[in-house]
Amino acid sequence: MLYFPEEHEDEFELNIISMIDVIFAILTFFIISSLFLTRSQSLPVNLPKASSAQPQQRTRITVTVKESGAIALNREAIALTDLQTAVRELMGSPRQSVVVIHADEAVNHGRVVAVMDELRAIEGATLGISTQPQN
Repeated sequence: MLYFPEEHEDEFELNIISMIDVIFAILTFFIISSLFLTRSQSLPVNLPKASSAQPQQRTRITVTVKESGAIALNREAIALTDLQTAVRELMGSPRQSVVVIHADEAVNHGRVVAVMDELRAIEGATLGISTQPQN
């Protein structure tokens, strides 16, 4: 008869606290780095609110109409008469682009319509108006 002495096995212990710390550190890194991925090409204006607004994914060209009525194309001031030519140059060869209008809610409605009229004459340009979600 063979006799095997009982071997004392150490209990396996998984220290989960340090694993949670590592996971939270990685999560924090991704949250903070994702904040820098947003691209803003417009000037600061007070946007009107709309409950039926939908975000656009292909925004390439931004036209801003300030409260004073001044117009900016991708953050650079431009005259209304030069807007069509400058947008056509920015569109490039595919000729398919979304042009987003950031108009301050206090700007004269006629000024926004004049900007939209200039942009609608551009073939391949899809217009969008930027709004803030309604609370």
